[in-house]
Amino acid sequence: MQYPWHLYLMAGMYIIAGIMHFIKPKAYLRIMPRYLPHPKELVFWSGIVEIILGLGLCFAPTKAISIWGIILMLVVFLIVHVHMLSGKKAGAGIPKWILIVRLPLQFGLIYWAYWYLQF
Repeated sequence: MQYPWHLYLMAGMYIIAGIMHFIKPKAYLRIMPRYLPHPKELVFWSGIVEIILGLGLCFAPTKAISIWGIILMLVVFLIVHVHMLSGKKAGAGIPKWILIVRLPLQFGLIYWAYWYLQF
């Protein structure tokens, strides 16, 4: 089955985001809330999960489970986005207005993933 081009765009976005966990792990470690255990492992495994879920979007047998996995992952990642609003150091030097805008954007990404369940 041929999927819309934007589903492949979403897949590519998550695959690239996952790869970035290995290219720039310090950037992800910097935003990891200190109360979460084993931050290096969390960065590693979240990168692996993003890559797997992105790839899973491209194949009919794994598309639905990948969509639900992405939705769950984005909900869990809200912890990091909210944490980044807690202070200057937690915000990693990103302007506060960008951090605030990211929260509704996260819900937009969740809806975008959910929308593909109809195909």
